[in-house]
Amino acid sequence: MKVIRSRDFKAPSAWGALDIANMAGITTRLHWTDAPYRWHVNDGEEVFVVLDGQVEMRYRANGQESAVLLNAGDIFHASVGTEHVAHPLGEARVLVVEAEGSV
Repeated sequence: MKVIRSRDFKAPSAWGALDIANMAGITTRLHWTDAPYRWHVNDGEEVFVVLDGQVEMRYRANGQESAVLLNAGDIFHASVGTEHVAHPLGEARVLVVEAEGSV
C-alpha cells in the first residue's frame, strides 16, 4: 500500500518518472516535466492522464497532424501505431500507463 501526492513530485529532469506499479507487464508511472518529449510510437497502447498543469498533445493520424489541449483530469489514449508528442505548457505531472519497456 502506498499513497503518492502527485503535486509534490518533481523529477531532477524533464520526463523523469516515479515507478508506481507493474501489473503483469503493464507499468504505471508518474512523470514530471517542463519540456516537450519527442515524436514517438509506443510498442502498444498508452493511456496518458494529466494530473497537474496543461499539455498540448500533438499526434499524427492518416498522414495529418493534429493537436489537443489537455488540462488536469483529461485523458489521452494513444492506440497502437499512433505517433504523438507531448508539449507541456509550463510544469506538468502526468500519469502514464503502458507496456513495460515502451518508449
